[in-house]
Amino acid sequence: MRKSRKKRNAIIWAIVVILVLIVGYFSFIRPRQQSQRTVTVGIMSGDKHNEQIWKSVAKTAKDKYHVTVKTKEFTDYNQPNKALQNGDIDLNAFQHKLFLKNWNQAHKTNIVSIGDTYITPIRVYSRKYNSIKSLPNGATIAIPNDATNESRALIALKNAGLITLKKGTKLATANSVAHNRKNLKFKELAADQTARSLKDVDAAVINTNYAQAAGLTDKSVIFVEPINHDSKQWVNIIAAKKSERNKQAYKDVVKAFQTKHTQHLVKKYYGNKELTAWNLNFNK
Repeated sequence: MRKSRKKRNAIIWAIVVILVLIVGYFSFIRPRQQSQRTVTVGIMSGDKHNEQIWKSVAKTAKDKYHVTVKTKEFTDYNQPNKALQNGDIDLNAFQHKLFLKNWNQAHKTNIVSIGDTYITPIRVYSRKYNSIKSLPNGATIAIPNDATNESRALIALKNAGLITLKKGTKLATANSVAHNRKNLKFKELAADQTARSLKDVDAAVINTNYAQAAGLTDKSVIFVEPINHDSKQWVNIIAAKKSERNKQAYKDVVKAFQTKHTQHLVKKYYGNKELTAWNLNFNK
């Protein structure tokens, strides 16, 4: 009888332990796992098309990878990296590779790219000339005066065959020009003023968002930044803290972004102004 009773008690205690474990799993462990599959991504506000693309990405992430993607909008380019570093968001998607490199150096942070999104080729516009080759000797070209965009503008002009840059140049300035065969003059302006200056100069290197805001069309474009090794640094990215770059949920967000459907939406909303970057060859 005693053996039978002991055996019965052992079974009861085993059942109790199992029930406690099950309750603990559903009360503590599983909710924690589920919260870890919710990813908040910082994006810039004001672009309705970008918001639609991220809604599509969120649907793919949920349906295919069981990850809940939420977006948090920012109005200032200085905010998303601070929020990421502070843990207010998990990822952000607003910057290109050179912007992030300079941010890390300036703020001593360790934020890294975990996936390419798109690239927005910069363009040279003119209301006086219909090709880059027709620019005359001594022509004046407006370029942005902030460090990253000035460098990008000058590298674009190098790729257009108008100038060469000093060997070893990484962040180009007007002083980096080694050879200027047409004796071009550079008018350095705030990036948001380059489009307005177009009537006063022979040409201007203008960021796409400012060109669109000014109502400029492809009819005024005389050169488009090519896709090559130089332009790789301008690829926009999804970024994470380096210590968290290998989280599976974050990798799944990247996979949910890098789809043919995203390619279709980027083409639909932006035409040739933006190109999905994960499928491009930058080794030309």
